[in-house]
Amino acid sequence: MLKCRTVWKKLAPLARASSNVCRQNLRKAGLNNGRIPTCVPAAHMSTGPQGFGGDNLKYALLVGATFVGGITYAILTLKGDQKRFQERIDEIESRQHKALAQQSPTEVQPEASAVEATETEAVPSPEPEPEVTPSPEEPSPPAEAAAPDAEAAAPSETTEPPPADSTPASVKVPQHAPYLLIGGGTASFAAARSIRARDPGAKVLIVTDEPDLPYMRPPLSKELWFADDPSVPETLRFKQWNGKERSIYFQPPSFYINPENLESTENGGVAVLTSKKVVYMDVRGNKVKLDDDTEISYDKCLIATGGIPRNLQVIERAGEEVKQRTTLFRKIEDFKALDKVSRNVNSITIVGGGFLGSELACALGRRATETGLEVIQMYPEKGNMGKVLPEYLSNWTTEKVKREGVKVISEALVKSVSCKDDKLEIQLKDGRLVKTDHIVAAVGLEPNVDLAKSAGLEVDSDFGGYRVNAELQARSNIWVAGDAACFYDIRLGRRRVEHHDHAVVSGRLAGENMTGANKPYWHQSMFWSDLGPDVGYEAIGIVDSSLPTVGVFAKATAKDTPRAATEKSGTGIRSESETEDTATSPVVSVTPTPTVQHRDEYGKGVIFYLRDKVVVGIILWNVFNRMPIARKIIKDGEEHADLNEVAKLFNIHED
Repeated sequence: MLKCRTVWKKLAPLARASSNVCRQNLRKAGLNNGRIPTCVPAAHMSTGPQGFGGDNLKYALLVGATFVGGITYAILTLKGDQKRFQERIDEIESRQHKALAQQSPTEVQPEASAVEATETEAVPSPEPEPEVTPSPEEPSPPAEAAAPDAEAAAPSETTEPPPADSTPASVKVPQHAPYLLIGGGTASFAAARSIRARDPGAKVLIVTDEPDLPYMRPPLSKELWFADDPSVPETLRFKQWNGKERSIYFQPPSFYINPENLESTENGGVAVLTSKKVVYMDVRGNKVKLDDDTEISYDKCLIATGGIPRNLQVIERAGEEVKQRTTLFRKIEDFKALDKVSRNVNSITIVGGGFLGSELACALGRRATETGLEVIQMYPEKGNMGKVLPEYLSNWTTEKVKREGVKVISEALVKSVSCKDDKLEIQLKDGRLVKTDHIVAAVGLEPNVDLAKSAGLEVDSDFGGYRVNAELQARSNIWVAGDAACFYDIRLGRRRVEHHDHAVVSGRLAGENMTGANKPYWHQSMFWSDLGPDVGYEAIGIVDSSLPTVGVFAKATAKDTPRAATEKSGTGIRSESETEDTATSPVVSVTPTPTVQHRDEYGKGVIFYLRDKVVVGIILWNVFNRMPIARKIIKDGEEHADLNEVAKLFNIHED
């Protein structure tokens, strides 16, 4: 109403003026001191190109122009008022958040009231307000994101980042990043560290949709569950198998610089933009768009978006109540949620017999012996990790998991899941029925390739993930690393790997190549799994139970455990202590030739996986710090007549 009244006030004088002009002209036409006849001849009125007299034509054009001008003025005025109104509201909101960030907790409420009063007074008046332009020092309108706060730029003794909800509500996003890394996982952090090593002044921006700074995922299913400290879910500090304490985060907040300062920092650095998701990628324009419509341009870009946990279709179709009682385990928040659930329910069922499912089963099984929690693990294979381990070792591992207090249900195919009488009922295809309180679905990972369509990047139809070359390049200035990369291995062909060490290796290689190294992928990444502190294995290459295998075993000693391995290396992430050059001159054991062990006890040993009589994969069972030797065997790609002789390289008979 106010706007309409304002427009009418502006148009009324124009309308009155035009009417007066018309009346005056008519009087002039008929009464002009007797010099012009009072009656205008009809012929004069009917002549002319438009059928009007010359003077009347001018009057008509004047009225028409006045009308059009009035309408145009009204439209421009309305648009201008609307623009100034929105800018005024944006200014008020930005001042509100800036004031809230500067006030102490006791001062927040009065400031909020003052802002509400300001907003009430900010309703546009009939008179147009002057246009307000925010100063460069004022923050931009608040976005739904949080980035490392001021503490991240200052030295800190703690290794934990601040809680996600303590970060500022608004942060200025850099308009340009020379090195843009999409994803905040292990691969991105490894790439950032590699870039900075080769280019000390590099400015690196990591964009992650998680609220946390880069952290390692393996402890989420391993050591964190064995901690005695009840505050572990909050501190995320854990004791390694060797008793040493460390944080799950790669670096403390003081390691990173504030994203707002990235462009102006003279010596560069690594900045992390948290709780932001890249939703669109313009490859030709070298820029990306975030979920808040912010755009960031780049010179070189790494895609390390990782993967998304798969779910069972029967659970997705089962309804909201079943979904709420199902955990898809991947992130810190998943660990915290499952830890809380395990302390408040009587039964948890883990669906999946792979690495993650087996690790969680052993971890929760250990807790079950203390609290009485029922832990069930079910999978379609005959034995635990049946897709990876040869059958005899899979059966041994299954018994190991049972000894940890886990009820194992093998050859289990889930037919349906429903909720009845406050219990989840899992109906198997063979008729068996399992009742439980909560389900953990550990059935694999789907590579996150959401950017493939907008970026025009190729997704591999066989392995999934972005298809890249041996240098991990998808385009001339775009690289992919980690779980999302389907790369060409110059020794083993096209592959996609979902393990921590591969994220480290591929991230490091991508970072080097982003700075001009042009190195092909040849360093075979390893992976490991621990079934508690006493049994673990490390593997490399293609380890598939469908391939022919040869196993050589020996009697284990007290030092042949994950606990002893971490005591020797000083780290729980065993790949961090690896060196590539230790495999150049291995020391052969002088003990007698080992033979394949046929007993049910497999203390320690080496399992070779063969393809066309060539070793393409190796598992070191309770044998640690020998991975460079295994890497060299696969790199050589030679056919071996007697693998017992090859097993001597690992010194498994050492005391």
